[in-house]
Amino acid sequence: MNRFPIRGLFALGFAACAGGMAFALVLQHFFGLEPCPLCVVQRVAMIATAVVFLAGALHAPRGAPGRWAYAGLAALTAAAGAGVAARHVWLQNLPPDQVPACGPTLDYLLDMLPLTEVLVTLLRGDGNCAIIDAQWLGISLPGWTLVAFVGLTLFALLTPIVARKENA
Repeated sequence: MNRFPIRGLFALGFAACAGGMAFALVLQHFFGLEPCPLCVVQRVAMIATAVVFLAGALHAPRGAPGRWAYAGLAALTAAAGAGVAARHVWLQNLPPDQVPACGPTLDYLLDMLPLTEVLVTLLRGDGNCAIIDAQWLGISLPGWTLVAFVGLTLFALLTPIVARKENA
């Protein structure tokens, strides 16, 4: 079985995350789709996953412990993003009478509350998060983000397995 260099695999993971963020920014700045609070948290998770993949690509650890450390961190941040995306999809599928009320803007929250309360509020989501702005193939953007995060999690976990073994 042909194996791939660990640096290239981690770089591929970084490129996937960068592509996801670029797509989100295009949707925001060229199509006017403003991110809701849960979208913002998903972006943070995507950036965190990208940073871990980039660090792994730059370091390119030779031994299994280092490879698994980067892969585990990338999988953890991607899985966290998947959890937030899953909550977002759940909110979008609630009956209208069960959707939480819309909350204040992120700027207002940051000005008025401690950071821990802002994070809790963001993760809870609000009525803005239940709005489906766009769909493709019948799946909302958070649904596709969930698919992407699950894919990134699996990719991260498979990376040390399919990487070429190198002498330490």
